[in-house]
Amino acid sequence: MALSRPNRSLYFNPKLPRNRWNFALTAVAVGFSCIAVLPLILVLGYVLLKGGSFLSVSLLTELPPPPGLEEGGIGNAIIGTIVVTLIASLIAVPVGIGGGIYLAEFSRSGSFASFVRFGTNVLSGVPSIICGVFVYGLIVSTRLLFGQSYSALAGGIALSVLMLPTVIKTTDEALKLVPNELRWGSLGLGASQFVTVTQVTLPASLTSIATGVVLGIARAAGETAPLIFTALFSPFWPEGVLGPIASMSVLIYNFAIMPLEFQNNLAWAASFVLVVMILLSNLLARWISRVTSV
Repeated sequence: MALSRPNRSLYFNPKLPRNRWNFALTAVAVGFSCIAVLPLILVLGYVLLKGGSFLSVSLLTELPPPPGLEEGGIGNAIIGTIVVTLIASLIAVPVGIGGGIYLAEFSRSGSFASFVRFGTNVLSGVPSIICGVFVYGLIVSTRLLFGQSYSALAGGIALSVLMLPTVIKTTDEALKLVPNELRWGSLGLGASQFVTVTQVTLPASLTSIATGVVLGIARAAGETAPLIFTALFSPFWPEGVLGPIASMSVLIYNFAIMPLEFQNNLAWAASFVLVVMILLSNLLARWISRVTSV
């Protein structure tokens, strides 16, 4: 019995109108994707070009020079950024995770939970300078913290306000992804809701929560406006959390507007270091999510 000849219409024909339209629209989509990524490439490339050449051991370990001198570094700003971000994390992470657990596990559809979710969405869109002015009026101008005005602690509080929405929303969504069968199995075995949350659902979503925490920290580390109103700036090494402290974002702002070439170069170098820190934080978040999904 002779084999029938295959239907030619099943083969790809680039001359057909539908295939031409498919190729054209695919090319348009690829072009838009390249345009979306282009600003990131240009920013990273330009910062690397302007600031990467100034990297050295002295840059990372010395104090900023006074105007007129051409030797120094950004060591105090690096330490100050870590200190302020750590303070913000110590405040925002427990509160944010606790709030997310309450929304996802104890009050999923209540009116209060809806209000908190709405407030979280609104807070995530509030400009960072508003948070800085709020903390300035509440803490700095009133000297509420041990009689001190500008301080690293006030800066950390301002950054924690910016971190809270990210941590709360990430925790809420991560816990919602946990299958209900795990909760039902735990409750069916006689465990309380508290034990179910702490021993079953929270460990199952811990990695997703950690990813959100890292992203929140990355956002807080790059903020400038809140720190100008709260932590101010100090050209010296940090001496505690109750006094003004240097930060990389404020150092970049101060040195970039100076009419001095060396200070401008330090601003570019600090920009490069800050971008690398934020980039590493985002890569860490992606690595955590990828490892946990395997």
